[in-house]
Order: sequence, then C-alpha cells, then structure tokens
Amino acid sequence: MKLGKLFLLTGAFLVMTNIANAKLPGYTDGAELMQPKIENGQIDSMSGIVYSQIKGLRSNRALRMTVMIPRDGKAKPAIIYFPGGGFTSADYEKFTEMRTALAKAGFVVAAAEYRTVPTKYPALVNDAKAAVRFLREHAKEYGIDPTKIGVLGDSAGGYLAQMSGATNGEKQFDEGDFLNQSSDVQAVVSLYGLSDLRNVGEGFPEEVRVVHDSPAVTEALLVNGPAFNTFPGESITKDPKKMLDASPLGHVDGNEPPFLLFHGSADPLVSPEQSASMYRALKAKNQDAKYILVEGAKHGDLAWYQPNIINTVVNFFKEKLGDPAKIAESKQVKGGNL
Repeated sequence: MKLGKLFLLTGAFLVMTNIANAKLPGYTDGAELMQPKIENGQIDSMSGIVYSQIKGLRSNRALRMTVMIPRDGKAKPAIIYFPGGGFTSADYEKFTEMRTALAKAGFVVAAAEYRTVPTKYPALVNDAKAAVRFLREHAKEYGIDPTKIGVLGDSAGGYLAQMSGATNGEKQFDEGDFLNQSSDVQAVVSLYGLSDLRNVGEGFPEEVRVVHDSPAVTEALLVNGPAFNTFPGESITKDPKKMLDASPLGHVDGNEPPFLLFHGSADPLVSPEQSASMYRALKAKNQDAKYILVEGAKHGDLAWYQPNIINTVVNFFKEKLGDPAKIAESKQVKGGNL
C-alpha cells in the first residue's frame, strides 16, 4: 500500500514538473533543464592600447598593452605582466592562463610589451615605469585602485618585474608621459627571472658559462649593445660594476615592496642561483620576500602553467594588494603620487 502511494506521489510530482516546465519559454518534451549557478563575473578585454610613444631619430614607436577588466564597478588592484623572451622579444599576449586566473580573481590585469635588444638598458626599465604611470593616469577609466599596483614577469620579464620593484623611488628611470604619476609598485612576482647579469650561468657546466662570457650573449647585448662600426661588442666581464648596476640585485636598498620569487631546480637557461641570490639580498635588508624552488621544473615548461603555481601567485597578490572579492564598493580613488 505504501509502495503504491509512493508511485502515486512520484507520478504526481513528475506531472506537476512537466506542467511547470511546459510553461518555460522554449521548452519542448525531451529538453533537458539546467539551473544557472552564477560564480564567474564578466571580464572585458581591451587590446592594442598604446601606453607610450617612443620618439626615435627618424620615426616614433608605439608601445602597447592589453588590459583585462572585471566588470563589477569596484576600484580594484592592478597587475602588470611583462613577458619573457630573452631580451629579444616581448610577446605580451602569452601566459593567458596566469592572466585569466588573476582577472577571474578580480584584479585588473595588463600585459605590456617593452623595448628589446638591440635597444640598450635602461630603455626596458623606462618602459616598465611608463606602463605603471599609464595605469595610474587612467585608473578611473579602468577601475583601478592606483595605490595598489603589482608586477609579474617570467624570465626576462621576471628581470623587469624585479627591476620595477627594486628601483622604487629612483626617479632617473622615469621618462616620457604622465610624470606627475608615481611609477612605484606595491608587489613583485618573478618566475625564473634574472637577478644578477654578471653570472646568469652560475653553477652551470663550463661550456655554458663560456657562452655567457661572449659579447653576443643577450645580457651583454642588453647592457653594452651589439657590435657596430668600430665597436666590437663587449663581454659582461669587461665591466662587472656596470652589469651590477643594470641588475635588480644592484638596487636592493631596503625600500622594496613584497617579493615572491620562483625558480625551477632544473632550469638549464637561467641559473636557480639568480633567484636565490636575490632572495638572500632582500632578506639581508629585512625585506618581505619569499622564495619558492620548484623541484624538477625547467625554464618555461608546463610546470609553470599548473594550478598550484598559478594559485600561489594569485594568493600572494591577494595578500599583499588586497582580495578584490572582499573590497567593498567605494568611491573611486583619484590617481596621484604615492
């Protein structure tokens, strides 16, 4: 008897459900229904934004960035990603996984190109500073809290992220537009970046270290320029002080923002000692620094695209800049010097 009642109740429920479903616009017998579960917000992407115009001898060059903006009406922290490329390229459209994860977490995420070899140092640092000032100048337009800007980079981009933080307050690197805005950053993440251009191959086999002594190696080209006319090129060993001055390690003075340094223990291109040395220098100055050695990871391999790495980066920026999801909607803060 009870079983019969159960069948009757079940049948009645199905009939009532079908009647209710039949009232939904677009419903037809056999259609599957899905209930929406709102977890992700909308992210707008703006590409090809010119953030700096470089005046050359015969022409000008436009430097561009892409900006991903969560559409939530709040003033949010911003992250600028500088791509790697061995100082010879700066493809700012890559590392989509990391940039998307940061945007989904609520950060405004910019990705910026910069000048590369044969253009010499400090041009790329000037460009990084210009990108920071540009975002502060346009903070209201892009929904950015201008007091909270972090930088992120891998390989040569990691070098540039480190330089951006290590040179906070060093006005000699500020050139170009929006000089009323500060170029200081509030957090730095470097993935297998270069910290000391004097010994990128430290600890590597002799045949690799010899290459880094060549005038043709990219760190030498970055600082000294290519051979031209009567200049035969110059090795990093020619002027070690000059190379240190062009390195993040040479600018650590105890006024750095929080740093998160990653390196792979099996990196065959940039010695893991680069990040270890930077970490030791920061800690010696009692700075907020964390160093993660990723066991077995190589230079830019698939290890760096995995959730554990990406989530660690996202959580670091949340901790140091504030969790965008927890930032109450407030009156937009005007950009200005920090």
